[in-house]
Amino acid sequence: MIKTVNRVLLGLAGLVLVVVGGAVLATGLGLDVPSWWPWDGTDDVLLSKADRTRWRDEGWWWPTVIAVLAVLVVLALWWLLAQLRRGRLAEVLVDSGDGEGALLRGRALEDALGDEAGALDGVAGAKAALTGRRTAPRARVRLLTEPHASPGLALRGLFEGALTHARTSAGLDELPAEVRMKAVKHRAERVN
Repeated sequence: MIKTVNRVLLGLAGLVLVVVGGAVLATGLGLDVPSWWPWDGTDDVLLSKADRTRWRDEGWWWPTVIAVLAVLVVLALWWLLAQLRRGRLAEVLVDSGDGEGALLRGRALEDALGDEAGALDGVAGAKAALTGRRTAPRARVRLLTEPHASPGLALRGLFEGALTHARTSAGLDELPAEVRMKAVKHRAERVN
């Protein structure tokens, strides 16, 4: 859901920027623009001379403007790279012992890890996701526990069972994991 909203907002922002930029370009080229458009001739400028020179005598103004714009550019580039980065690991490199290695689909390891974690006593459901590099994956596991479950026992069962099996079956030296636990919503028990 968040990815969809993020992409819709990105698309709308891009559309607005393209429309405004195209209208300013059309004005600069002398093409006809709507009557409500603030710049209507090739001699119009975005900032008048008075606007540009208002803060000229203040020594802090231009360095502040440049610093703010530089921070905005860095944040925009960081955000763009975050959009392009894959959130989940597509494949895990398994050492097959012959020096070549084999590739294991990340989704298959996630499903196996989630299924085994979901079968633990006191766990109503589990989801797993792999992140990191294919030679050094990291696991994110979400456990949905039953109301009667002991979180410590469920966590121990996850680490001694599902995570150990996933680590050994993929031939990994280690498989660091982040586990988030949430209890199933249930009604309060009534006492008569």
